[in-house]
Amino acid sequence: MNAYMTNGTLDFLKKLPDKHPDIDFYFMRESASTLVYYEGNGKSIFASGRAYEILIENGTVRSEGFVVMNNIPVADEGKATFEDKFKQRQQNVESMPGFQAFRLLRPKKGNTYIVMTQWASKADFENWKKSDQFKQAHQGGGDVKPPAYFLDRPFVTSYHMIDMD
Repeated sequence: MNAYMTNGTLDFLKKLPDKHPDIDFYFMRESASTLVYYEGNGKSIFASGRAYEILIENGTVRSEGFVVMNNIPVADEGKATFEDKFKQRQQNVESMPGFQAFRLLRPKKGNTYIVMTQWASKADFENWKKSDQFKQAHQGGGDVKPPAYFLDRPFVTSYHMIDMD
């Protein structure tokens, strides 16, 4: 299964469901930018989008909620180690109140993986960040030097879902 996303203006992107009624699109906003996301097999419908392979999938992406994407640039020689670390992790985020979905996305082009979580609200995400489960999943966090297989410092983007119905 694959995941596809692109950015653009809401006015332009909101026409997609009419052109592709068989696809479930998820619209997200980060300040003035809109992102549209969908999952499927086959070729992307986006002329200038990003394509990912879904490596780990838990929960169901919904048209409402709060989405956090950890963008993690990983060197080619570290990809297997990075992916294995996620496959071995305990699935403790899924038991948190407000959890909706988790995706580990491997880029089809480039080196930036995305660890995506969706929550019922921003408050649910903030509660997760304060939890013991979060501390356990992010042992060492803070200003510790990233692993050698990281090409650059990871960065986080967050979005509020836009319900188009």
